[in-house]
Amino acid sequence: QVQLVESGGGLVQPGGSLRLSCAASGIIFSIYNIAWHRQAPGKQRELVARITDGFRTDYTDSVKGRFTISRTNAKNTVYLQMNSLKPEDTAVYYCNAVLGTAKYWGQGTQVTVSS
Repeated sequence: QVQLVESGGGLVQPGGSLRLSCAASGIIFSIYNIAWHRQAPGKQRELVARITDGFRTDYTDSVKGRFTISRTNAKNTVYLQMNSLKPEDTAVYYCNAVLGTAKYWGQGTQVTVSS
């Protein structure tokens, strides 16, 4: 049974930081491409950042220079370090693991940026 469990969300003031984690089980984690997506109220889910099995990374323009995605295969975990947070970063953040046609999603973690 495949599970992706996100954690680390919460309420933070503008300019603050959060570190999200996504712990995977039931898959050979090291061969999967992993991504973080987010969905704000009334908006479509969007890709935020992804990291390949070869550790190549890319980001959506709105988070470049502020967010960093990383992975530790030994812990079956991917991270999203989020700095200089803005109110528009408020959303539910989801972890996604992809290998070919196999796609798995976590349940999401809420991030709220507000003063």
